[in-house]
Amino acid sequence: MTRLTPATRFEFAHGLVIGVDEAGRGPLAGPVVAGAVVLCKPRPSGLDDSKKLSARRRAELEAVIHRRCRWAVGVVDVDEIDRLNIFGATMLAMTRAVAALCAELGEEPGGVLIDGNMTPHGRCAEWRWPARAIVGGDALEPSISAASIVAKEHRDRMMRELALAHPHYGWERNAGYGTAEHLAALRRHGPTAHHRRSFAPVAQLALAL
Repeated sequence: MTRLTPATRFEFAHGLVIGVDEAGRGPLAGPVVAGAVVLCKPRPSGLDDSKKLSARRRAELEAVIHRRCRWAVGVVDVDEIDRLNIFGATMLAMTRAVAALCAELGEEPGGVLIDGNMTPHGRCAEWRWPARAIVGGDALEPSISAASIVAKEHRDRMMRELALAHPHYGWERNAGYGTAEHLAALRRHGPTAHHRRSFAPVAQLALAL
């Protein structure tokens, strides 16, 4: 069970605390992925915002989290992103991650800590848990840090697999973000089924073709 810190004890009086974070809101291609984690005791050392960690350290920490902690991911694909918009898709990914972890745990959490300034409460019909948003939470709350690592590593693997079928775009390096390499490939080869047609750079190029 995650120890309740002073920052969280006021809202969550008892029960498990789940940390949640997402990866992939900004890319032009690929899914958005959320991670949900209940930390083990003692918690893995060196947890931090996944963006601040080297690729090697992220992979090492992900392996420890997978082995010792309880975790799950929620994935929302490109079709759903284009239908809902990226904000709605992110809220749905978080909801799916927490629901999957609850199913694995066989119990509901006392509360959920989410990186950012909004929670899915009132924004996703399936959300049912007490939650608190923490700006910069991926660097402040260890359970959110762990979730950020799980989400990023899972999504990066998905993008490397997609890159095998679509090698022109450099997804194994840019994870679908709009780098100069990726944009040049989009102009030359056009969008794939994994590009987000609702994102302006992709939509503009699709219309020009």
